[in-house]
Parts: sequence; structure tokens; C-alpha cells
Amino acid sequence: MIDLTDIVFIKRIVIGSSNPADLQSEERVAEAVRLLNQCLSGQPKGRIVGIEKSFSILQVGEHNVVLQWTTYQVGFTRRPQWLQT
Repeated sequence: MIDLTDIVFIKRIVIGSSNPADLQSEERVAEAVRLLNQCLSGQPKGRIVGIEKSFSILQVGEHNVVLQWTTYQVGFTRRPQWLQT
């Protein structure tokens, strides 16, 4: 169990497409994964305090399109200077 009493800043990072009007390219997904890895390995070191897994099924013409995304909440004991909100 994670002790949340030390957490003072939480960064939400979405990986995947959550908006059908703004589909994520491979580059944008890779950038989000890079940010997540930096949050977990940089200084100050973040910890995953929550994960949301979501999906949406859309009908486009005769086809069904599934959008999937995962949102990670990374908690920090202080706000990193290198992190832009």
C-alpha cells in the first residue's frame, strides 16, 4: 500500500486516444510514454498512485471503432521543476 500523506503534486498522463476528433499519432503516444518514464525515474522520483483504463466504441458508417486510453496519476512529494503542467 502506498502512503499518500507525502504526496503534494499529482501529474495525470494520458496514453492513447480519448477524443475521436483528435486521434493520437505514434509520436504523441511515444512522447506520453517518455514523459511517464521520466516521471518514474527522474528526480524527484514519482510513484504511480492511480490508473484509469477506459474505452469508447464509436460507429463510423458501418464500422465500429474502439478508442482505448490509459490515464496514469503519478504522485510526487514536491512538484518537479522540469515538469510543465
